[in-house]
Amino acid sequence: MPSRHLARIRAMQALFAYRFQPQEEPLSFLKKDLKNQPAENMDLELAKKLLKTYTKHKEKIDKIIQIAAPEWPLKKINTVDLAILRLAVSELLYLEETPPKVAIDEAVEIAKQFGNESSHRFVNGVLGTIYRESPRYEEEKTEN
Repeated sequence: MPSRHLARIRAMQALFAYRFQPQEEPLSFLKKDLKNQPAENMDLELAKKLLKTYTKHKEKIDKIIQIAAPEWPLKKINTVDLAILRLAVSELLYLEETPPKVAIDEAVEIAKQFGNESSHRFVNGVLGTIYRESPRYEEEKTEN
């Protein structure tokens, strides 16, 4: 079974590179990365879907992150943390096949692996705020 976790990591790395060369599309960084380091055990479709979703909704996603973390302008957020947040918000708000808590937990795990010592708490806090304000939170609340 292809790894969805690895797909999220590779997509995050592509978004990380995109921050330094925004004239290219995020998907192009994934393609370049896969040429250099193929990933046979990765859910490639998920990685592509995450990057395409972010690209399609990037202005809205960045605005949502900014509202959820008003003390942190996007330019001041650690580049790794911002890439993780952008993908997690893409997944949380636009990929309904992923349960919200899975998207958040995955983002926190990736932040622990790639961020600094406080990244996972920051990512968890921002995503928790976004989730509580999202329509998906209401749906889950009424089901219980």
